[in-house]
Amino acid sequence: QVQLVESGGGLVQTGGSLRLSCAASGRTFSSYVMGWFRQAPGKEREFVAAITKTGGIRDYPDSVKGRFAISRDNAKNTVYLQMNSLKPDDTGNYYCAASRAIVPIRHYDGYDYWGQGTQVTVSS
Repeated sequence: QVQLVESGGGLVQTGGSLRLSCAASGRTFSSYVMGWFRQAPGKEREFVAAITKTGGIRDYPDSVKGRFAISRDNAKNTVYLQMNSLKPDDTGNYYCAASRAIVPIRHYDGYDYWGQGTQVTVSS
């Protein structure tokens, strides 16, 4: 079983950058596909990024492609989300999640474990 803790959220101006981290407990971190999701008030949970077990494949929706980058360091049991060129529409609570799948998953139902979330607010 995996426990996930996000950090790195905060307030940033439009056009700025932010790097989120997700630290995992346990000894089997490398067995999981990792993903990031976000949710703003009144909106559905939205897929942000996913990465395969060894980091060889990454997946992003068009809304963040070219601006966000997911990475992982299995030796540190940590997954990251680098966010550049931030816009107010990026505002939301960001969650990391772990999946037993072997390919990147875009729907939240495909993930087995979730962190508590970290708030990201982009001001104009």
